[in-house]
Amino acid sequence: MTDARRLDLALIALHPGLSRRKARDVIEKGQVSVEGAVVTEAGHPVPPRARIEWDPNRKAQPRVRSSLPILYRDDDLVVIEKPAGLLSVPTAPEAQEDTALARVEDFVRHLTPRRPFVGAVHRLDRDTSGALAFALTPQARQALRSLFREHRVDRRYAALVAGEPPGPEGIVDLPIHDVYQGGKRRIAGADQPSRPALTRWRVVERFRGAALLEVTLETGRQHQIRLHLSHIGLPVLGDPVYGQEVRRLPLRLPRQMLHARLLAFVQPLSGRQVRVESPLPVDFARVLAVLRRHATRRPGALA
Repeated sequence: MTDARRLDLALIALHPGLSRRKARDVIEKGQVSVEGAVVTEAGHPVPPRARIEWDPNRKAQPRVRSSLPILYRDDDLVVIEKPAGLLSVPTAPEAQEDTALARVEDFVRHLTPRRPFVGAVHRLDRDTSGALAFALTPQARQALRSLFREHRVDRRYAALVAGEPPGPEGIVDLPIHDVYQGGKRRIAGADQPSRPALTRWRVVERFRGAALLEVTLETGRQHQIRLHLSHIGLPVLGDPVYGQEVRRLPLRLPRQMLHARLLAFVQPLSGRQVRVESPLPVDFARVLAVLRRHATRRPGALA
């Protein structure tokens, strides 16, 4: 694209009254489109005859300058690192909310402005951090959803929990009720409408009154880890729904201490083995450091 020029300069050529700073500002607000696709990068190259439109009345995009760390990307999918506090997808189809999906869509518009596509494959709770995958083509979305539905994805979480694990590892195999009520799920009773749910846990490190677990999902029901661990007396620290107040531990908990640490699967379209690991975020690592500093580690902790 030898004749291409920066979008901010092309916009100024169309609107000579714009300063360089103002041009950059309206672009980053998401008010400028190129060939019908919103572009938020001032340095985006555009060909001489590209259709550029500026709509000053378009609502500025939330956090348009923000970006999410990319853990893996190929032509079919992207895995990002979702921070705690960010929704995975909107709470309703028309909701104007800052979500991981919206941010990935902004990123993809830069890559393929003429054919942008992002499809949700799975979700993380708002206050759970870690690896989150999105499909970049309709075919990939269908194939990846099949992988998750058929439980052919290795999904491992780090969880800081209150309580004393009864052994080095365990399994919680309890169905979860179909009804979502009052912002929470519950374990299903006999003959109640439910879906099977199986969670495996392993002790990584023990403290007095708390533990660091590696949790593996065999199924992926809403709130599964938090509900299952709470049911066996190991609630996730900082969980406002299924947790409990922990007075014995010298902690200030910024959110629920649950982090999606690993995704591993065979890429269904290319056959490539994908293994993505997300490092512990700062808030999680700080709480873990406090536990190590102030609580007594027990002998025989697993590595």
